[in-house]
Amino acid sequence: MAEKGAFSYEVIRSGEETILRVDCEALPYVPSIEDNPVVMARTIELLAKVGTVTKIVFVQKRDYEYDLRQVSLLQEIATIYRRLVKRRELFSVRAIGVNCIRWLEAKYATLRLRFFTMLREDPVGAYVMLRRAAREERLELNKVVSKEHADCLQRYIALLDYLVGLLDKTRLIALAKPHLVGYSIGDRSIYRRIFRPVIKPDFMFTKLMASYPAEAEAIDSYYVGETEVTIFKLPRTTQYLYHVIPPEFKLKEDHYDILDTARRIMAEHKPTRKEFVDPERMRRVFYNVGRDLLSELAEQKGILLREKDLDLLTQILVRYTVGFGLIEVILADQRIQDITINSPMGMLPMFVVHADYGDCITNIIPTAAEAEGWASKLRMISGRPLDEANPILDSEIILPVARARVCVIAPPLTPMGLGYAFR
Repeated sequence: MAEKGAFSYEVIRSGEETILRVDCEALPYVPSIEDNPVVMARTIELLAKVGTVTKIVFVQKRDYEYDLRQVSLLQEIATIYRRLVKRRELFSVRAIGVNCIRWLEAKYATLRLRFFTMLREDPVGAYVMLRRAAREERLELNKVVSKEHADCLQRYIALLDYLVGLLDKTRLIALAKPHLVGYSIGDRSIYRRIFRPVIKPDFMFTKLMASYPAEAEAIDSYYVGETEVTIFKLPRTTQYLYHVIPPEFKLKEDHYDILDTARRIMAEHKPTRKEFVDPERMRRVFYNVGRDLLSELAEQKGILLREKDLDLLTQILVRYTVGFGLIEVILADQRIQDITINSPMGMLPMFVVHADYGDCITNIIPTAAEAEGWASKLRMISGRPLDEANPILDSEIILPVARARVCVIAPPLTPMGLGYAFR
């Protein structure tokens, strides 16, 4: 299923996952559910239209991915929205009653306009607005003398209570309630506590949780080359978080553009097993070709690249064409002793053993496509098979920044997919 136009989308079914992939290339702003009410509104509309999905991916210069936990919060709101759209008579003149029109017509019209807009753009704001409106109407009810007027107000209050009750049952509102003291309608900081997308440049397969974890305590920070490393102490666990922000997540938009174009061009060349026999030479060749290509693309697009920027972009390009992606970034850290990647890919983060902090979880989530790419390269480097008949492969990778032994385990030993250990 696919649709063209603004916020064009397609629904991709892959195994047990149903992914709503939304094209946001034409948007002049970042497609952030937590920051942008328009993006939240369009997302809820799409969910109301397509039904149940397990993941939402907004595609721009970077991919912004919201997992099942976050999607399910919006799915509940979308269900309410879809149900109420079908029951618009609740807000109609008929629902008001002829005798109540003079008192309630303006209230119903305002409620209809504000509520349906806010439900999509700001569900928490809609909930707070309804509760405040119900409280104000009850205060007004105490001042009403006419029984007919009072009956009409009670009917209106019943509608407000019904809508509040619908939202009260959602997990989004349950998560927001502890933060509603002093809340101002329109303040989206509450959504930033709840929604945290996994972000990756579109030339990468590996996903990375770029934002810092809530309630975590930063206990150490250092740089490995251009990569920022922060160690967090997480609440309610003895395990630390090894949080990395590599340089590819801090590039300018025009740099992303030429890097992605260069990657697509270079991806057309598939290195042979013969080339992988001498990986150092192959990387050197790809580096030189990639550097020239990036320089040419920058010139065509009128982008001024300093030598330092060109070198950095070339290193990133090589890393994501013939290299091992973010694995190389982690291996460059001399304090990292082991890297473990368990299946199923795309669901679990990498784990590392840190010289100072022991076993750590990371903010890096490799995907199945990335894992398959590594396996193909290791087959060519080692010259040995990795298949159902030979489900274990031991090899070695030699990188400009490090060297490591690698063990790969494949099905049927790991029914959920490939698993890796780098030491």
